[in-house]
Amino acid sequence: MNAIRKVLRAGFELIERPFDRLFSPALNPLAQLGALGFFFFWIVAVSGIYLFIFFDTGIERAYQSVEYISREQWFHAGVMRSFHRYASDLMVVMVVVHLLREFSLDHYRGVRWFSWFTGLPIIWLLYASGITGYWLVWDKLAQFVALVSSELLDWLPIFGEPIARNFVATGTLTSRFFSLMVFMHVAVPLFLLFIMWVHILRISRPKVNPPRTLALLSLAALLAVSIWKPALSQGPADLAKVPDGVGLDWFYLPLYPLTELWGNGKVWAFLGAFSLMIALMPWLPPLRKAKAAEIDLDHCNGCARCAEDCPYEAIRMVGRTDKLPFPTQAEVNASLCVSCGICVGSCPSSTPFRRSVELKTGIDLPEYALRELRERVMDTASNLSGPGRVLVLACEHGAAAGRLGDTVVMPCVAMAPPSLIDFILSRDLADGVVVAGCAESACYNRLGVQWTEQRFAAQRDPYLRARVPRERIATVWASALAVGKAEAAISEFAVRVAAMPPKRLRSPFPESLATRPAKTLETEKGAT
Repeated sequence: MNAIRKVLRAGFELIERPFDRLFSPALNPLAQLGALGFFFFWIVAVSGIYLFIFFDTGIERAYQSVEYISREQWFHAGVMRSFHRYASDLMVVMVVVHLLREFSLDHYRGVRWFSWFTGLPIIWLLYASGITGYWLVWDKLAQFVALVSSELLDWLPIFGEPIARNFVATGTLTSRFFSLMVFMHVAVPLFLLFIMWVHILRISRPKVNPPRTLALLSLAALLAVSIWKPALSQGPADLAKVPDGVGLDWFYLPLYPLTELWGNGKVWAFLGAFSLMIALMPWLPPLRKAKAAEIDLDHCNGCARCAEDCPYEAIRMVGRTDKLPFPTQAEVNASLCVSCGICVGSCPSSTPFRRSVELKTGIDLPEYALRELRERVMDTASNLSGPGRVLVLACEHGAAAGRLGDTVVMPCVAMAPPSLIDFILSRDLADGVVVAGCAESACYNRLGVQWTEQRFAAQRDPYLRARVPRERIATVWASALAVGKAEAAISEFAVRVAAMPPKRLRSPFPESLATRPAKTLETEKGAT
C-alpha cells in the first residue's frame, strides 16, 4: 500500500506544483475536488430541472422532445443539455480523482474511515443517476444502455420475469416506462445528495463551495465546450434492430463493452470485489491511533477556541462539571481525535512564558505534551552555533521532518502556539525560526497550514504579537516529496538571517525567572 501511495503522490505532485503556480494554492483545482464535486452536482440539478420543462415522457415523443431541445432551442435549452452532460462527466472525474488523491495522502484510515466508507455509496448512486439519464434520451445509445443494463439486472435473482425482453421487440414498451425512468432519475440524485451530506458530517468546515473565481472559470469552460461540441443524440431507438456502432460515454459506461467479453457474472464479480476492496481499505492495514487529547479543567476557561479550530469535530463545548466560574468546558470525543495537536496551539494557556517548569495547558496531548515540545525546542536550540542560527519547527508529514540537528518535529505545525515563536526569539534561543509544514494544497490535517498563517497574520487567536520581528520568521510549505524545495528555502533563509543586525526583542520575563527551578519560584511566590 505504501509503495502504491508513494507512486500516486509523486504523480499528483507533478500536476499540483504547476497548478499552484498557475492558479495559486487557494485556487488549485486539485485542492478543491470535493467542493467542485458539489458545484457540478448543482449544475446538473439546475440544468436538469430546466430541461424537464421541454421533455416529453411519451414513448413516441421522448426522442422528438430531446431533438427539439438540441436543434430548435440550441441557444438555451441545447446549451443546458450540454451543461447537464458535461457537468455529469466532470462530477465523475472529481469523485475518481478525489478518491485517488485522498488515498495517496493517506486520508482514509483512522478516524477518517467514515468519510472514505460513505464515499462508496456515492460512487454507486452517481453511476445510477447517470445511467438512468441516458435511458431518457431514447436514442440508439439509450437503447444499448437499456438492453445491457436490463441483462445485467436479470442476471441477479431479483425480478420474477426477465426485464430485458421489453427491449428486444416492438410493442412491448409503453410510456409508463419513461415515467418510471423520470422518477428514478429524480429520486436517485436526491439520495445521492443526502449521502453527500452524510459524507461530510464528521468534517469541520467542509469545502462544499469552490472559490468564486474557480467556479466562474469552471462555468466559462463548460460554456465553451458546450458551444464547441454540443451534446447530441445518436438517432432514434428502434427495437426491431440491434443497436450497433454507438458512441459511448466512457465516464459512465466503461464496463458496458466488458459484458460481451466477460459476461454479466464476471462484471458483477468485478464490481463486488471493487466495492469490497474500497470498503475494507481503511483497515488494510489499520492506522496506529495515538492517545486522544486530554482536558485539564484547572486550566480550561471554556473559551471554545480548541473546538473552533479542531478539523475533525472531535471537541465540543459542554456544561461545566467543576466549581470554576465558567459556563462551559471542552470535551474530547476520543473516537474522532487524530492527536494532531492543533487544539494545543489554539489554547490561550499554552504559553512557554510560564515561569513554572511544570508547564500546564487547558488541553494537551498525553503522548507529546506541550511541556515536552518546549524542552525539545530548548535542547535543540542549545546545539545551534555560528551566525544565522535557525531553528526549524517541522510537521511530521512535511518535507522537513527528516532533518537532524536543528529541527523539532511535531504532529502538525499548528500545534506550536505563536507564543513559542516569541519565546524562541526573545530568549535568543535562535536568530530565526522556520515553520515547515505540508504543502498548502495538501495539508495532512486539513487546516494546519491555514490556521498557522492566520495566527501569524493576527487574524486568528492566539495570534503572534506585533513585537515579534516577522523578518526572522519564515514559513515553508512543502510535501514530504519536495525535500529539495524545503532545503533550498531553509538555506536561503539562514543566509538572510546571518546578514541581519542583532535582535532588539526584549523578553517579557527576566532570564533568571525563566531558568530558575520551580521550587525556588514557588518559595518566592509564597513569600510575596
